[in-house]
Amino acid sequence: MSAQFVADVGGTNIRLARVVNGGVADIKKYMCKDYASIDLVILQYFADMPEHTFTHGCIAIACPVLGDQVVMTNHSWAFSQQALRQQLKLTDLYVINDFTAVAHSLPVLTDDQVIQIGDGHAKSGGNIAVFGPGTGLGVEHITMTSSGWQTLDGEGGHTDFAPVDETDIVVWRYLQNQFGRASAEEVMSGRGILNIYRALAAHHNIAAELTEPAQVTEKALDGSCDICASTLTQFCRIMGSFAGNLALNMATTGGVFIGGGIANRFTAFLRQSDFRARFEAKGQMKHYVKDIPTYLIAEPDHGLLGASAYLTQHIASE
Repeated sequence: MSAQFVADVGGTNIRLARVVNGGVADIKKYMCKDYASIDLVILQYFADMPEHTFTHGCIAIACPVLGDQVVMTNHSWAFSQQALRQQLKLTDLYVINDFTAVAHSLPVLTDDQVIQIGDGHAKSGGNIAVFGPGTGLGVEHITMTSSGWQTLDGEGGHTDFAPVDETDIVVWRYLQNQFGRASAEEVMSGRGILNIYRALAAHHNIAAELTEPAQVTEKALDGSCDICASTLTQFCRIMGSFAGNLALNMATTGGVFIGGGIANRFTAFLRQSDFRARFEAKGQMKHYVKDIPTYLIAEPDHGLLGASAYLTQHIASE
């Protein structure tokens, strides 16, 4: 039976699935370290699905995709897109950045797959933004065109961090002294949580004993550390301001989404935080953003869903 597949490739594991009615099924996860090259693991998936003959595929991968040659940033795999298509005996193969896939998942996510934070109502077909605090900070916009959804790639995670309140200034000054520049990624990522924690600890002349973001988050949530609680509070505020900036950049009437793996670890804290207040705190432009909704992506397979949406759209346009 003819079939299509999608893959979501990170530095540690690769997840593959079969495309079914615009969604995904038969999801399997493999460890990247167990395979010398990407073709071997995809062929293993094909072997695990003997009743299907795969003819089309889309690979979402955590590295820049700028031409035929793809070189992973956090793993040893490197490959030619054209050669891989031939090795896998595919009619078509698309290789896209993982955040391009995340962006393409947004229009197909249902209410059950997202958690709305605050008020606002999405306009059908409106521009959408997504940012994902994780190991780094991914940022993407997506817009509707005559040929379907089109992502607008960029490096928004490396824009300047703009302080809004006095605590932000404390953090900004710490980053400026440590790195000579304060970027958004240095406050909205795993190491960003640590940077905020260390900045606040230094400001209060307290030893910064914790070394892992998860430790800071855990102590913030269980109430055992005031500096940790202040850190997570400020992290949510900073995300709110950043999300509001993304909304202003491109009139994201379709919403602003939070992806990545970090924010899902403290959903209740985020919903009760000042995130939405800071999102709307745009002075005379508050009216511009107040009706724009903000969401947390709760669907763990959204990367695969986005690759599926991308593949379906491009096959339909052929």
